[in-house]
Amino acid sequence: MAMSNLYLKMSTKPTSKRLESMISQSNGWMNDVFSNGSLNNSPPFASNLQGAHSHLHSVSQKDTGGLLQVMQPASNPGSPPPSPPLASPIGQGGTSDPNWQALKPTVRERNAAMFNNDLMADIRFVVGSPGCTQVIPAHKYVLATGSSVFYAMFYGGLAECKEEIEVPDVEPSAFLILLKYLYCDEIQLEADTVLATLYVAKKYIVPHLARACVNYLETSLTAKNACLLLSQSRLFEEPELMQRCWEVIDAQAEMALKSEGFVDIDMSTLESVLSRETLNCKEMNLLEAALNWAAAECGRRDMEATPQNKRAMLGNALYLIRIPTMTLEEFANGAAQKGILTQQETIDIFFHFTANNKPSLQYPIKARAGLKSQICHRFQSCAYRSNQWRYRGRCDSIQFSVDRRIFVVGFGLYGSSNGAADYSVKIELKRLGRVLAENNNTFFSDGSSNTFHVYFDNPIQVEPETFYTASAVLDGGELSYFGQEGMSEVTVGQVTFQFQCSSESTNGTGVQGGQIPELIFYGPTHDEH
Repeated sequence: MAMSNLYLKMSTKPTSKRLESMISQSNGWMNDVFSNGSLNNSPPFASNLQGAHSHLHSVSQKDTGGLLQVMQPASNPGSPPPSPPLASPIGQGGTSDPNWQALKPTVRERNAAMFNNDLMADIRFVVGSPGCTQVIPAHKYVLATGSSVFYAMFYGGLAECKEEIEVPDVEPSAFLILLKYLYCDEIQLEADTVLATLYVAKKYIVPHLARACVNYLETSLTAKNACLLLSQSRLFEEPELMQRCWEVIDAQAEMALKSEGFVDIDMSTLESVLSRETLNCKEMNLLEAALNWAAAECGRRDMEATPQNKRAMLGNALYLIRIPTMTLEEFANGAAQKGILTQQETIDIFFHFTANNKPSLQYPIKARAGLKSQICHRFQSCAYRSNQWRYRGRCDSIQFSVDRRIFVVGFGLYGSSNGAADYSVKIELKRLGRVLAENNNTFFSDGSSNTFHVYFDNPIQVEPETFYTASAVLDGGELSYFGQEGMSEVTVGQVTFQFQCSSESTNGTGVQGGQIPELIFYGPTHDEH
């Protein structure tokens, strides 16, 4: 894996907590430029950012679920060549015709023709790490109108004029995306360059491009890349992206902890995850994830991944895992046999499980609160009749959409209206005809009008403004309760649901009445700030 030394390198570099002071230094530098007429190549924080984010030189998208993975600098052996330019060859750009101006009626078109074009270029950037550089021509006026950093660099009372400026900490492809935006008002983002583009947008203080990068990352956020993006959002000090990452990690913790990217997060992010109160997972899963991270850290430091070395890599982070809240069986057959605990710790935790006089432990003994599920009730009442609701293998289905990202946990279903009965049920969640999750469940109906909850194995991420199909095929008592006075719009907490009939429903369920009276989900609440 190309990231073998990524976070080891980061541990010796400035972190995002220093970005604020770097930017403050930059503001002072710009004031000096305007008042004293002196200029360096770039703001003082740029060189620090180069160290803090050198790992952003190349970003690739793994072929497993769109995982965004930060790779080693492109100068390392085996790295892919730089991305090709976004424009036509330098010196053309639609300006080979001597009367090209007459062919472009708007200022925007004429500006766009100058993008990555040698014609009238008065500055050149040598972009990329040594050995993988690309010379990119530009025009000071255009850059200065789009970036306060470029304005200070070119028009702040220059003491010296350079024809070329070296930018070794930025990928050529990301720099071209920045210039494309400044020249053309166009933003072209892809998974393998978006983090590098966010870095260059932050470096040159182009907030709209940075916001577009964050929006792109938010829409591509899944359990497979949430931990790695959390680590990056902490570096870039993007609180909204951090919050979106936490929403995914909390709801789909087990999937996030097993993702490939988890082992590549930095120590600070690891500690944040291990101390998270609202994680929805077992402590044994957290311990295994922490040990996987420690093994990867041993590899990054060229150490053998022995239990002793893994414990050394974790340090005090190990004490954030709430081992005493495991079941006795989980501890005895799992944690106690990992070799990560000392003999005294193992004995003390066994006494904690079994003795009346419990020893003092360094590990937290209070279980995590986890996430509280919410329920969307789509009917105002329920009823039963002597000839309804029958099943016989037919499908009850309803379509819904939401205005905020949620995670569907399961459904509430009606049971028998003719005395106690056992049911088997297959539940599905689809998007655009593709099955996102399915599960076979059983439940016992006591003959009341209460709903009975059935769950998927893992919460399913549901994106806003897209219709999903919830389906259930029941087998059991012939007659059951059914909902009536259905609502096409329901608001729960901060989430608004829209319902519409599904063509897959062959048993009569629709918006106004039928089965699937409840959707069980994790999502934002009014208590969140």
